[in-house]
Amino acid sequence: MNPLLSNFDTPFDTSPFHLIQTDHFLPAIQEAIKLAKIEIEEIKKVATPDFKNTIAALDNAGEKLNIVSSIFFNLNSAETNDKIQALAREISPLLTAHGNDILLDENLFDLVQKVHQQKDQLQLTEEEKTLLDKTYKSFVRNGANLNGDQKLRLREIDRDLSQLSLKFGENVLAETNKYELVLENEKDLDGLPEAVKEAAAQTAEEKGKAGKWVFTLAYPSYVPFLTYADSRDLRKELFIAFNTKACKGDELDNKEHILDMLKLKNERAVLLGYASFSDFVLEERMAKSGPEVMEFLHNLLEKAKPKAQEEVAELEAFAKSLEDIDILQKWDFGYYSEKLKKQKFEVDDELLRPYFKLENVIEGVFSTASKLYGIQFLVNKEIPVYHPEVTAYEVKDLKGKHLAVFYADFFPRAGKRNGAWMTSFRGQKIKDGVDQRPHISIVCNFTKPTKTKPSLLTFNEVTTLFHEFGHALHGMLAKGNYESLSGTSVFWDFVELPSQIFENWCYEKECLDMFAQHYQTGETIPASLIEKIKNASNFHQGYQTLRQISFSLLDMAFHSVDPGFISDIKEFEQEAMKETNLLPDVEGTLMSTSFSHIFQGGYAAGYYSYKWAEVLDADAFELFQEKGIFDPETAESFMTNILSAGGTEHPSILFERFRGRAPKPDALLKRAGLVSTKDQ
Repeated sequence: MNPLLSNFDTPFDTSPFHLIQTDHFLPAIQEAIKLAKIEIEEIKKVATPDFKNTIAALDNAGEKLNIVSSIFFNLNSAETNDKIQALAREISPLLTAHGNDILLDENLFDLVQKVHQQKDQLQLTEEEKTLLDKTYKSFVRNGANLNGDQKLRLREIDRDLSQLSLKFGENVLAETNKYELVLENEKDLDGLPEAVKEAAAQTAEEKGKAGKWVFTLAYPSYVPFLTYADSRDLRKELFIAFNTKACKGDELDNKEHILDMLKLKNERAVLLGYASFSDFVLEERMAKSGPEVMEFLHNLLEKAKPKAQEEVAELEAFAKSLEDIDILQKWDFGYYSEKLKKQKFEVDDELLRPYFKLENVIEGVFSTASKLYGIQFLVNKEIPVYHPEVTAYEVKDLKGKHLAVFYADFFPRAGKRNGAWMTSFRGQKIKDGVDQRPHISIVCNFTKPTKTKPSLLTFNEVTTLFHEFGHALHGMLAKGNYESLSGTSVFWDFVELPSQIFENWCYEKECLDMFAQHYQTGETIPASLIEKIKNASNFHQGYQTLRQISFSLLDMAFHSVDPGFISDIKEFEQEAMKETNLLPDVEGTLMSTSFSHIFQGGYAAGYYSYKWAEVLDADAFELFQEKGIFDPETAESFMTNILSAGGTEHPSILFERFRGRAPKPDALLKRAGLVSTKDQ
């Protein structure tokens, strides 16, 4: 019996990872597609379409398929192998074809259209109106009005795009895994903290190179080396390895894949009547058009660039005075930036790490959520997990009512892609009067424990954990009726608000006092150190803002022009980012070929949303600061209007309901130090 096709005999109907074998996935997907098709055919039989028998029924159709495919693709990101990757290339086209079978079905669209035409006469709630509009638009924006030949071409485009996206990600992961910087001379480790050296020695031992030190392109290995290693030549070597992923002209090169994807996306947009892929995407965003996004980015650029230029000039002078560095290179920035920060603010990651033992930070995240939203997290060892490093929790309210299942997966592995993300194995919805609670997961790549030390996080890793947990709260506290509007199913430039606002608590003494204790002495983090963290919080914010703007400009450039005119990815990247480049270009490096956010994730024509959501989060958190960061009334309002509401209404309405007005950029500019308080 295929465990994926039976009722899950597990706590809270969680994924039966302990029973699943890789060979179960393909037959389960195939059978689930058949079941979904039967459900669709039943909907098509209705004589008089209405909201319940057509729109709501469509939202509930394919439940088993959604769950099985979520399990599979989450494993392909967090615990993959060659067999799973090969299977993904087989499964992905099946799912794409099935999605097109639904959205290109003329009879089904006719039913949806008839309900949509009656919208003003129907007695619908705001949530129902939103679902009706979203369903109708999903058909139109995916080719329902095309003719037969055009529909056939759209199917081919979607199939090819799904394959190319998978291949792009596989190449980045393979490049990340195959590189090792193996050091045998302890002198090469000069400048590195003891914990970093110990982790590198442990990595070497795990890779059969005992007695040596191994550094990889995984973030917990790469970032500390670029930040602390005294050897400029080795920093350069590792930097170039990291920034030449998938662009070496071999079988793992992604340049042609990028061009192919861009051409297909553009062709698809034009087929649907849009001038470019970005026009297609931005139609369903808070920022409604390319010009609006570009105006937003250039306004930020205007504020950030002078500040960034000052910061780079100061750092160049600092590096010159310290070690007679004539030209500051990209592999120098993190190294000298950390030294300058320590000199100016008397704080650095190694001073902070002892206060951020992972287990304590996890408890801090839980305590913060509990204090704000009245929820608790209980380890549940009966819930199956997909890897021994994963911990499963039951989430309850303070009265003991079940709210969600939460999975936490924190350390790098060969089968896990780089970065950090939140995902779900099952969404939230209310069906037949029953509230189906969600199964939420966060996946990170944090500093691993060693033989002598627990996992001690950098402050950046602490904020990353709070960030991803903010996304998780958006999923866990969902209270929608329909899964496609529930939790994080919101406009893409709104989805980062819950994650980014939650980072703010990391800088507050009232929050840090709850969990930041020295792992050896138990001493609570000193108030003086918290003050230094806050003072240093906008250190090099001009440069970091410029960096984010540069990625956003590249993304918009890729998806706003006719890709037929792109002949050289490197030249195109340089041109798109030229306004933001303050350090010399490094020959042979290429960011685009590992820009997974836009070529593998969902951020194509949407990377700007990180900065867009920063405006929202700074403005929203300012209200918490005014009322008190744990003010019950403000927290209740944020939970009700933002976290629990999901995508049930337009995000502008939800934000204004919480804030009492439309968002303003003032708080972000002030927080980032891009304007002085007197300019407000």
